[in-house]
Amino acid sequence: MIISMHKHLARRQAGVSLIEVLVTLVLISVALLGSASLQVLSKRSNHESMQRTTAAQLAGDYLERARSNKAALDDYTVGEDIGGATLGVPALDCTEDGANCSQSQMATYDVWQWEQHLDGNNELENGDATGGLLQPTACIQGPVGGAGVVEVAIAWRGLREHINPEIDDCGEGSGKYGAEDEFRHVLVMRTFVNND
Repeated sequence: MIISMHKHLARRQAGVSLIEVLVTLVLISVALLGSASLQVLSKRSNHESMQRTTAAQLAGDYLERARSNKAALDDYTVGEDIGGATLGVPALDCTEDGANCSQSQMATYDVWQWEQHLDGNNELENGDATGGLLQPTACIQGPVGGAGVVEVAIAWRGLREHINPEIDDCGEGSGKYGAEDEFRHVLVMRTFVNND
């Protein structure tokens, strides 16, 4: 009878340990799923942050180019929908040794080169652009014929839906950012440029 009771307790303990193992596996699975979703959220947030930082650097770069060649300021205020190779290659490469570019030619080259950076063509992998912003559009506005405020607005496609920002209409309605522009992110930078 005592032997029979020990066998019965041993079976009961073996069953309990199997249930404990199953509960542990479920808890580990839930923890791993939570960790994986946290990793995905972290990667998205990092990507969004990188895109905003890139847009800020590009806008600042454009304004510095305009400021350094202020005599040709009118040539830097090129309008809307820049990006996606909308600007043709300039006839003269102003970065070559011996290139004798006028201030206007330098401005044309600067704007084209800046669009290349906007499109990510400064980072190539197998001939494809891998840098820059996702589906960028830039809108440049400024004074005509004199000093004034130059505005650089850059729109790009974000990873998450949100309310379309009212800060600027750059890229709005282009179809690049969703049916209602719910993926459109915008950064606007303004500065005063004196052309003296």
